Amino acid sequence: MAIGDNIPRSSELVGGPGFRLRRKVERVPPELIERFRLLEVSLVSDLMNRLYTMDPGCTEIVAPADGRLIGPVCTVKVFPGDNLMVHASLDVAEPGDVVVIDTAGSTVNAVLGDMIANKAKARGIAGFIVDGLVRDVRGMRDVGVPVFARGATPRGPLQRGPGELNFPIACGGVSVSPGDLVMADADGITFVPREGVLGVLERAEARRDADVEYEASVKRGEFSNAWVDRIIEGASGCESAST
Repeated sequence: MAIGDNIPRSSELVGGPGFRLRRKVERVPPELIERFRLLEVSLVSDLMNRLYTMDPGCTEIVAPADGRLIGPVCTVKVFPGDNLMVHASLDVAEPGDVVVIDTAGSTVNAVLGDMIANKAKARGIAGFIVDGLVRDVRGMRDVGVPVFARGATPRGPLQRGPGELNFPIACGGVSVSPGDLVMADADGITFVPREGVLGVLERAEARRDADVEYEASVKRGEFSNAWVDRIIEGASGCESAST
């Protein structure tokens, strides 16, 4: 039986493990997302001990107009070389969502092109992060919906399934759940788990304010590297020579 057979489209959960979708998930509140827009991706990554940042293989294919892509995550897991669930995400993702696609590391077929990008733009989807390949790069750049991916190929996908939509995925070495927050720019991509988002935000805002003051003093030439000396002096086997 196909995933949607005899199941009303109003159902929140369709199918079972390996071929399923969830229509409703809890997302990071919009007011918190707006506060994150004022923070640097690298700062947020630092405040989570660098553990929630994707490996650097996924880069800008279509750059965000304002330099940064940010929003709640709609997760997609596809069978390698297939993009049926990417198409399904167009009916499930909400305006402002970022669709994050797990291809199980496939580098054979593209799972996203300019036609899906056009449809996503019409639905208000904020952008795509593809842990895999895309195509129609020129066309996608004309559309303008931000896209991050590992590269491009002209080889297109199948649309047969299976796959999963709005269930946990692995993306560039990071575990990602639907409703998490994602931030992406030219430096890379960082995810913020939804259940800890407020604590990360408050620490990052405090750190940002302190960094503003510190940067101003550095520009005035008022700084000390005494902390470097303390680390070196405390390191076992590290000797310094003086003349």
